[in-house]
Amino acid sequence: MTPLPEVDLLARCRRGDAEAWDELFDRHYAAAGRFVFQLASDFSHEDVEEICQEVFLSVIKNLNSFQGDSQFQTWLFRIAANKARDHRERQRAAKRGGGQSPLSLSAEDPETGLTIDPPSHAPAPDNALLNSERAELVRVALDQLEPPCREIIELRYFGDLSYEELSVALKLNPKTVSSRLSKCLDRLEAVARRIFSGEKTGVFPSN
Repeated sequence: MTPLPEVDLLARCRRGDAEAWDELFDRHYAAAGRFVFQLASDFSHEDVEEICQEVFLSVIKNLNSFQGDSQFQTWLFRIAANKARDHRERQRAAKRGGGQSPLSLSAEDPETGLTIDPPSHAPAPDNALLNSERAELVRVALDQLEPPCREIIELRYFGDLSYEELSVALKLNPKTVSSRLSKCLDRLEAVARRIFSGEKTGVFPSN
């Protein structure tokens, strides 16, 4: 059976078709989970599930605001990035960052029956620890960038959006996308170098 075109699926969702909502979740839940999981190395399976549920609740509430200027998944990733950031801030505020919850990323959510299906690179154990520490430092560096820089980097490297998709999503011409991304990566590198060396930095402005 040929999958329903997304524009038609979204139209059915807007009409309140429960089966269409189920299909929309099936199509995008795993991708949203992979995106969220890559945003922060310390997110547990439970964290990712909670964030994804918030993401799709937001989709349900705000679907009418999606005008179709970009791909639906791009819009979804932008919501997911904001929800992940909110979740991380709540964790920090509650001082729950000291412990690590066990990861069970292949487990099904008991309510949805869906799985997160994160990417698996399987590095050696010693490399895994190093990569985890470096990933957290990069995350800290990203958090110190202004939102436009943080967003374009997250969508490009965590959401795997092409320059053309970024151009549409951010309403920029392709040359501006390339220029902004290059400048933002330079800023990220500068912040990260200082963090890696133990120095504190302020927020970098963005163009």
